[in-house]
Amino acid sequence: MIDFRPVGYVIGLLSVAFGATMAIPFLLEVATDGTEAGNFAVSGMIAVVVGGTMALASANAKLDRLRVQQIFLITTLAWLVLPIFGALPFWLGAPHVAFTDAFFESMSGLTTTGSTVFRELESLPKGTLLWRAMLQWFGGVGIIVVAMAFLPALKVGGMQIFRSEAFDTMGKVLPRAVEIASSIASIYFFLTLACALSYLLVGMSPFDAVAHALTTMSTGGFSTYDASFGQFQGIPEYVASAFMVLASIPFVRYVQLLSGTAKPILRDTQVHIFLLTIFGVVAILALYRVIYEDHHYELVFREALFNVTSIMSGTGYASVDYQLWAPFSMTVFFLIGLIGGCAGSTCCSVKIFRYQLLFAAIKSQIMKIYSPHGIFSPRYEGRPVGEDVFSSVMSFFVAFMMTLATVAMLLSLLGLDPITAISGAATALANVGPGLGDIIGPSGNFFSLSDPAKWVLAITMLIGRLELLAVYVLFTAAFWRH
Repeated sequence: MIDFRPVGYVIGLLSVAFGATMAIPFLLEVATDGTEAGNFAVSGMIAVVVGGTMALASANAKLDRLRVQQIFLITTLAWLVLPIFGALPFWLGAPHVAFTDAFFESMSGLTTTGSTVFRELESLPKGTLLWRAMLQWFGGVGIIVVAMAFLPALKVGGMQIFRSEAFDTMGKVLPRAVEIASSIASIYFFLTLACALSYLLVGMSPFDAVAHALTTMSTGGFSTYDASFGQFQGIPEYVASAFMVLASIPFVRYVQLLSGTAKPILRDTQVHIFLLTIFGVVAILALYRVIYEDHHYELVFREALFNVTSIMSGTGYASVDYQLWAPFSMTVFFLIGLIGGCAGSTCCSVKIFRYQLLFAAIKSQIMKIYSPHGIFSPRYEGRPVGEDVFSSVMSFFVAFMMTLATVAMLLSLLGLDPITAISGAATALANVGPGLGDIIGPSGNFFSLSDPAKWVLAITMLIGRLELLAVYVLFTAAFWRH
């Protein structure tokens, strides 16, 4: 039988720490004579008390060697419990929304999806806007730790291929998670600080610079304006593009770079393909617009660079309504949202390495057709790849497509039109942010959707952020038997 005490202890401690961070928007509200200080105080106290009680009740838990079932439960429940606490400031205070909307916004924040149900953002209290940005920043660093500490050990979606790079100490998952968090958190913090300073230098106010730095480095995409990044067109788009790219690179490469070796990041084929894909798509869209719409070269390049980087990295900012460019552009943006960035970064979606493995498997099969008696071993970065990795990756692709189809059908049953249903399912599962169409496109939001549709999308965000199979395994009988 599964011992739930370690699960309760870890989730309890995370809840306490999470509640304590609400002191930051609380202090901002006090300093700016805002009206929401009390709501943040109450919300923080609830999280601390409930989390502390949970941790104390499980204080005799043994954490030295967690079982696989316990790791799965911790990973999933953390992204289910924390959004509930994160929703409290929205539910209890401004903008005075129902719990469904508050939970949707909180889940979208912590999963760094960036879809929003809030309107008239400029009128919201600064504490509320900062809390939205903080949710995404916490979710960004959290998913890096999960991706490098938990998922390789759980062999989810082919992530075991990175086990040797994840500071591996088999059987000691929590010590590894602490080691990874301490190594990466400082890099994540200083990159965020550099991003904020860069935004200040190009004309943003201090508050906007900090808020957008938090959501840029987390590739989250929450903005402080309804116009999103359209409020800052020009040089800020280049700055944002640069930091979105930096956030899309495996953070373990920065650790290695600081330790004195640049070879891993220079030789990482994930990084190469990610950059080539971005600049290839930017070149195609920019050339298309220059030829067919006769726009200025710098304008089309800047808008293409920013919006392509934003969608492919899963950030979800929008500086213009790219749906107005052409039907061809809508197709491109839909497809690149299903690619994503590099594993071990704050990015989401399918991720580059899985496509690399998929094409390696296809190439191997084609070679076997030409030479039936030959031995062709698929390779990743020069290393042979085991059958278990390919099986895991193929299972991920099948699960991704089946989930996408199921969610799209559910949304259609709830009354959404085909474009909204399909793009809504894709943007939630890939944690991208904006969908397509007049309702949830880059110039719209998710406010007008029905409550059932919002719950479907919120759960889909959770499933997509945790690589699908880490959630689905909880619904198998074998998981609870062993």
